Amino acid sequence: MEQTTVFSAKEAAARAQHILHAVQSVVVGKDMIILKVLLAMLARGHVLLEDMPGVGKTTLALAFAKTLDLDYHRIQFTPDVLPSDVTGFSVYRKETGKMEFQKGAAFCNLLLADEINRTSPKTQSALLQLMEETAVTVDGTTYTLPEPYCVLATQNPTGSVGTQMLPESQLDRFMLCLHMGYPDLESEIKIMQTRSNENPLDRLEPVMTQKELRILQDTAAQVYVDGAILRYIAEISAATRQHPMIRLGVSPRGSLALCAAARATALVRGRDFVTPDDIRVIAADAFAHRMLLSARAKTENISAVQVLEEILGNVPVPRLRRYQE
Repeated sequence: MEQTTVFSAKEAAARAQHILHAVQSVVVGKDMIILKVLLAMLARGHVLLEDMPGVGKTTLALAFAKTLDLDYHRIQFTPDVLPSDVTGFSVYRKETGKMEFQKGAAFCNLLLADEINRTSPKTQSALLQLMEETAVTVDGTTYTLPEPYCVLATQNPTGSVGTQMLPESQLDRFMLCLHMGYPDLESEIKIMQTRSNENPLDRLEPVMTQKELRILQDTAAQVYVDGAILRYIAEISAATRQHPMIRLGVSPRGSLALCAAARATALVRGRDFVTPDDIRVIAADAFAHRMLLSARAKTENISAVQVLEEILGNVPVPRLRRYQE
């Protein structure tokens, strides 16, 4: 049996830093957001970016596509977009007398689903299978999507003109939900300076091949997770299902997502094992969007992140011998 090729933790961390530096040269003042998007990609997950237009979400996706040499497609979700625009469709060819499959926008390595909450639920549902199984089924035939594969979706804040809330099943398939926010004053000045004569994206070169990215993903998947860490994740998830301020807690899919993201976090930090801090640093991004708050929480203006902070403060942190060393 052929042995899977992986990087050492030190080499993987160095390669991750190369990716971060390249993207940071284009996306200014959002280092933590860039890091967390990379974590999701290393964990083979998908990312939902919630924010107002014009803060750099599309630039972020393009920067990752160029840095990682990924085939990139963007689809602007509007009310008239159909599921077949995403998945593809079959068309009859008179010359051959056969039905021929035409690929949709989903057939790429990095799909930017722009303003996903402006389209119909029927079109949103076209993303469910491809995000879960990295495949689409059209007319009874299943087509596998390229590897690596990542969906980077954006949505405007709920309540903006023409938006509607994503269903729970859709939200649950995003590994992380991030909020970019406006840049600080100095970063905004730097953005204007760097774009006065050229677009920084034009000079961005790949720092890694698709094959190397897949190896990096395989390396992240092999990061060691102690049984006590698994119990820690499960206890946090269980606490969300029992908290009086939460109407719907985190699903087992959410626990798996947090575990995978924590593996990637440990790897980027140069370790081949997960610590409790790797869990805590990414827990809110992996869990908050999966939780439905109670009417009381909404009345008292309590956010999902605040509830999670309380839960993390109450769940006992495991003490690991390897971690103590």
